Amino acid sequence: MKQIDTAQLDITTCQAQAAEYHARGFNCAQAVACTLAPAVGLDPQTAFTLTEGFGAGMGGMTETCGAISGAVAIMGFVMSDGMENPKTKGQTYKLSREIAKRFGEKNTTTVCGTLKGVGSDKGPLRSCPGCIDDAIEIACDVLKQLAE
Repeated sequence: MKQIDTAQLDITTCQAQAAEYHARGFNCAQAVACTLAPAVGLDPQTAFTLTEGFGAGMGGMTETCGAISGAVAIMGFVMSDGMENPKTKGQTYKLSREIAKRFGEKNTTTVCGTLKGVGSDKGPLRSCPGCIDDAIEIACDVLKQLAE
């Protein structure tokens, strides 16, 4: 497991940074991953490029929310023991499920299109900025627990 700098995981500060990134045109996955990257020793530019295709529910397909994908990408970086003799996949999957489960419980779904109200006359359940806030809050909490 990588070192986690919990001093960089203040939820309000991270949510503000992610909102700024999103306002600059970052997709939801990029906004989350780039915000959390410094706390786990990942270069934000690398996080940005790796998560470029995850926005709008995976390449614009409105499937799994990009904010969740960004948080899951960070968990993979933190937990992975590398390519030589990988043994950490199960732990990473468990954390990924926890993030998705908590997000789904808070928002009733993890599907981007449903969150955005695509094909619904009821409108969106949650805005992209709201989804980013939720993913940041959950991921910060999970990372802090890991660091204990």
